[in-house]
Amino acid sequence: MRKCTVILGVIGADIHVVGNRVIEFALREEGFDVVNLGIFTSQEDFIDAAKETDAEAILVCSVYGHGELDCQGLKEKCVEAGLDRVKLYVGGNLVVGKQDPEAVRRKFLDMGFDRVGSERTMPGEIVEWLKEDLGLGA
Repeated sequence: MRKCTVILGVIGADIHVVGNRVIEFALREEGFDVVNLGIFTSQEDFIDAAKETDAEAILVCSVYGHGELDCQGLKEKCVEAGLDRVKLYVGGNLVVGKQDPEAVRRKFLDMGFDRVGSERTMPGEIVEWLKEDLGLGA
């Protein structure tokens, strides 16, 4: 598999880092170069890191339920920054309250994300998404 850089972080005021670290470990094990921005990551931090590293994907984690607010406009900002080819992924507990998972997924796809996971999405599934979307061989 060719080397590929991905940006990973927990967006907004979210401090839930465990899933972020598990995803980082799984991606590194599969040969990805991972730039983990950690917690309290702004949209601008994701964009700046992607530009600096020539990343092919941005993975946004959010567990505290405010992902819908924190992620609004990210795709547009990526396009403005010349990152229109960068794949956008989001996952976690993305909204407040109990909402239909398919409606949540559709909402984030409509916001410009390429893939939308939930709090139940396993790291191996994320690895497979990246391999498929970035044309990476096994």
